[in-house]
Amino acid sequence: MEADGMTDSLLSGACVLFTLGMFSAGLNLSWLSYGALKGDGTLIIVNSVGAMLQTLYILVYLHYCPRKRGVLLQTATLLGVLLLGFGYFWLLVADPEARLQSLGLFCSVFTISMYLSPLADLAKVIKTKSTQSFSLSLTIATFLASASWTLYGFRLKDPYIMVPNFPGIVTSFIRLWLFWKYSHKQDRNSQLLQT
Repeated sequence: MEADGMTDSLLSGACVLFTLGMFSAGLNLSWLSYGALKGDGTLIIVNSVGAMLQTLYILVYLHYCPRKRGVLLQTATLLGVLLLGFGYFWLLVADPEARLQSLGLFCSVFTISMYLSPLADLAKVIKTKSTQSFSLSLTIATFLASASWTLYGFRLKDPYIMVPNFPGIVTSFIRLWLFWKYSHKQDRNSQLLQT
């Protein structure tokens, strides 16, 4: 039993560490709600910190943005959507188990779409034989975070954590393979630009 506790602690720590390293999507408030419903400290901590960081990013961006009206409109729209979602899940879905399942499915769908979105550049990368539109550090962070969350979900036997993070592993491997395949071509293009 001691080994299981140690494994769970290591996986929990990996999830927190790698996810905080790659926060870039607004899903953490939904995952925070899911974690609160489950009583999962790892989900609560990592997504609370993520929500605070994203709020800070928005405030800093808003401070330096020359077109504040557009940013304020987008932010207000996003907050409105979040409030509608909050109202639906917390006020209209009375049964806590049904709420947990609905929120888990909602989070899963958007997490999968987040992990699949970099593949939109796939045709461009193959056509140009260059991975300049991909970030290697983000690809590695995505792999580490999605792998640790997949393992964490597996340990908890929670498909809403495990399943949506698996595409992150797959898409990371695809992007890493593209970095490897087109690395020589990209180096030659960089050398031509420098001469």
